[in-house]
Amino acid sequence: MENLGNILVTGGAGFMGSDFIRLLLEEIDYPGLVVNYDLLTYAANLDALKSVENHPRYLFERGDILDRESVLRLLQKYHIKTIVHFAAESHVDRSINEPGVFVGTNVLGTEVLLEAALSIGNIYIHHISTDEVYGQLRKKGAFTESSPYRPRSPYSASKAASDHLVAAAGITYGLEYSISHSSNNFGPWQNPEKLIPKTIYALLHEEPVPLYGTGQNIREWLFVRDHSRGIWSILNAKRKNTVWNLGGGIEMTNLQVVETIIRVALKYTDHSYEELKKRVIFVPDRPGHDFRYAINMTKIRKELGFMPRISFEEGIEQTFTWYHNVVSKEKNCLHHPC
Repeated sequence: MENLGNILVTGGAGFMGSDFIRLLLEEIDYPGLVVNYDLLTYAANLDALKSVENHPRYLFERGDILDRESVLRLLQKYHIKTIVHFAAESHVDRSINEPGVFVGTNVLGTEVLLEAALSIGNIYIHHISTDEVYGQLRKKGAFTESSPYRPRSPYSASKAASDHLVAAAGITYGLEYSISHSSNNFGPWQNPEKLIPKTIYALLHEEPVPLYGTGQNIREWLFVRDHSRGIWSILNAKRKNTVWNLGGGIEMTNLQVVETIIRVALKYTDHSYEELKKRVIFVPDRPGHDFRYAINMTKIRKELGFMPRISFEEGIEQTFTWYHNVVSKEKNCLHHPC
């Protein structure tokens, strides 16, 4: 195991950040201190960390990534040697309506983090990015680590800018960094505004299931724990100034994703597949909706030996079961206070 020292996880109460912390403390039993720094905005949920909240090597600090003094204090106080930077606004629809918020958190927040790390020195940063910085693909091809940046939404543009800031810090100031671009993540604890949990919640509450356009936009899917394992592989490699692509190898249209979820939902309902399928409604497409993303994982597979373990179907089974338990508890609490 690479000596990464004490680790600061920004956005550690979010969907992906919390899973990474659970991986470190429950699956890997990381020997160093793991500090979670999160502002606890709408997408954060400390309940996702209940299983580790009393762990002797876990600490939570509430704060804003834009607060320079707070970030610097944390790095010094806990003698941080590694930063895993998840903190970001990530929902494309929200970025269309509130682009300034995304520039603030994703661009300026990253700049604050870099400036603080550089002022102390000898800190390694792994920056979590997205395949959306590469723009969109048509029906063939896949993004590689050398694909040109062509962001098409305020969200992806803000992530592209943060990528460039990290890479520039490496060239200009000698910062040790790595960047990973992942495909769409899914799994337990994801905010219901995203496609998969939104669909599950709609089916469990017997509500319509909205799909943009004709549902033919294509995404590649990666189970969140596989994403965490991929990041861990990168951290252990600790290759200076390196970019990695992390994908699940599972491409599906949005309609195929919903159909897969419906098939799993049959285990929890008396309705037929045809009855559930009728709940799917097609709504006007959002502006600049990218047609397709796909990741070429040759580099990380060959150099680090990383491959996802969880199939899409298995991941959906786990995810649906988790949300079903959450909704069942919510319904019970209406009648018997929990």
